[in-house]
Amino acid sequence: MPGQRGLTRGLARFGAWGTALLASWMLALLLLQVLFGRQLERIQTQQLGRDLALNVRLTELTLERYPPALISELTGLELRVGDQPAGPSRETQASAQRRQDLQQVLCSRLMQCPELRPAPSRTGTPEVWIELFSPLEPVWLRTPLPMARAWPPQPMLLLLALVSAVVMTGVLYLLLDVARPLRKLEDAVSRVGEDINRDPVAEQGAPEVRRISRRFNAMVRRLADGERERATMLAGIAHDLRAPLTRLQFRLSMPELKSEERAHCQSDLDALERITGQFLMYAGGGDREACVDCPLDQWLAETVAGQPKEQLQLQLTSVHLRIRPVALGRAVSNLVDNAFSHGTAPVVVRLRRTGAEVTIEVWDQGQGIPASAWERALQPFQRLDSARGRQGHCGLGLAIVNHVVRTHAGRIGFRQGNGDPGRFAVIITLPSQETKQPEIP
Repeated sequence: MPGQRGLTRGLARFGAWGTALLASWMLALLLLQVLFGRQLERIQTQQLGRDLALNVRLTELTLERYPPALISELTGLELRVGDQPAGPSRETQASAQRRQDLQQVLCSRLMQCPELRPAPSRTGTPEVWIELFSPLEPVWLRTPLPMARAWPPQPMLLLLALVSAVVMTGVLYLLLDVARPLRKLEDAVSRVGEDINRDPVAEQGAPEVRRISRRFNAMVRRLADGERERATMLAGIAHDLRAPLTRLQFRLSMPELKSEERAHCQSDLDALERITGQFLMYAGGGDREACVDCPLDQWLAETVAGQPKEQLQLQLTSVHLRIRPVALGRAVSNLVDNAFSHGTAPVVVRLRRTGAEVTIEVWDQGQGIPASAWERALQPFQRLDSARGRQGHCGLGLAIVNHVVRTHAGRIGFRQGNGDPGRFAVIITLPSQETKQPEIP
């Protein structure tokens, strides 16, 4: 059941992030113990030295009037009279270091620097003898020497470690469950126009990100359905026109028609044939054609081989590129046909590599398209010259070229010239690397 699966997935995620929080807490505690454990130990030593210095000074003042035995009985302090008090059989390095640190603190707080000797431990906690200044005989004060505890850690360290763990887990959550899925979604959004029939974006990450991904996938599905309906409509119109066109061509071939009527009918048929071809090309667009590695100079020479040689000039550079040859060939042929039909010969076709890009330029000697109409010229069903509608043009020529170029991750542009090699050019710019195959991670 969907509800049960969602609950199970939520509990699994909660357990995973809870484990991550606990691991971060332990790691932060370990790091803080390493970084600040010595500083906390020093603070504890300072506090212990301050308390012991007060006891030592009070005991020394009392020894001036009372014997050590009476003081020990009245105060509970363990005092020993003698030159050499008993010591332990072995002293650990940590205990010796702690004793030296405590001696430095006492020396800084008392008028005379007392001597500290290790004492035998009776409760497991290290102990020390502290030399007292006595006017009659040497007196030693026995006191515990508490060590810094490794576990449990100090409450301050525990709190700091918990705060650090919450911050680290929050950053990790933002990176893994928010930022990374959003980057994938952003990449998918940027490539929607390249290929509408793609795999959906994986619904991963935080609940909010999953909801956005789900709605994005639904939007892409609606766009794909609309694109398929458009292609089906255009293809259906074009194919429905094929049958009557064939019948008209058959009737034109019959000898009963006069030559003038036959010429007019043939011109209309050619116009209908041209419109039908443009519809089919716009409906297909070459989206499903595979990319192949192609020598562009040889391919371009073959593409324009059917044009009048005396009115066509080729300026080609040897370039290899992965392209969709049929679709891109139709686009280039369309540009060359437009140059001959609406421009002035000679037409110059250039192939050049400029840095990380390859350009295909089609120049003619005519006035070209005004700069104010360049954007409109790329839109489908736009005829800049109203007279072209009577010549079998439906305003799809540059729209087809623009669509094909975009499937190659390229762009189309226009340029005015000074006559060398022409006065107006339509320029196809393609990236020199392989044609992109859009994918959603």
